[in-house]
Amino acid sequence: MQNKRSPWMSIVLGLMLFSLIIFSGLPLVNSIFQENQLFSQSDSVTAISPEQKAQWEAEASGYQKVLLREPENETALRELLNIRLKQQDLAGAIAPLSTLAKIHPTQPEYGILLGQAKQYSEDNEGAASAYRDVLATYPDNIMALGGLVNLFLSQNLSERAIAILQNTLDRVSEKEESNVDLGSIKLLLGEVYTETQKYTEAINLYDEIAEADTSDFRPLLAKALVLQKQEKTEEAKSLLESAYELAPAEFKDQVKGAISN
Repeated sequence: MQNKRSPWMSIVLGLMLFSLIIFSGLPLVNSIFQENQLFSQSDSVTAISPEQKAQWEAEASGYQKVLLREPENETALRELLNIRLKQQDLAGAIAPLSTLAKIHPTQPEYGILLGQAKQYSEDNEGAASAYRDVLATYPDNIMALGGLVNLFLSQNLSERAIAILQNTLDRVSEKEESNVDLGSIKLLLGEVYTETQKYTEAINLYDEIAEADTSDFRPLLAKALVLQKQEKTEEAKSLLESAYELAPAEFKDQVKGAISN
């Protein structure tokens, strides 16, 4: 049985991971990110007409026939994946994602989405394997790290989450030259500390990140959320207002929502 995280913390983690991508400068194809967003909506109930269901299934059947003849036909794989996501059939999305990840080893987004699909399908071992496959080639990929950390947290394996992030930080810190965004990795570690109620460690880490980059709204937001948990309302509100001022336009609504709570 997986540990059920509160809806607010899930939103926070999603916001945090999204901001990590934006501010780490990692390449992300729009279509891939849209597919990722569909995963997060998989638990919602959407009214789909019988006619629409029949049409999608007919289209899926056609693409599956193409794939029987040409297993690596990229157009068919992408279209089948798109249909499975529209159907919110994450189990059905695994097959095309697996092939796309295999034929595009230099595009880690497919492996990350595969990990997410397997995690939502409660194949935790398969999810961990997918994330680790990405990390074997891209050891500092923040989305793969975030996916693996989230997987560990859902299984109450916080020490594993801390270990992989700390090991990554230690390894990156030893390099004389590195393009890795240490702040993003530290934010993930701070999230783990917060999830496990190690609030002092989390706050210290967020302060460290904020001091290193005074233009970054993320550590202010993260620290404010910890302070809210500690019922330090006024201090949290002040930080949230500062985070709102620093946040890019696409994040201001989320930060504003935290202020009003």
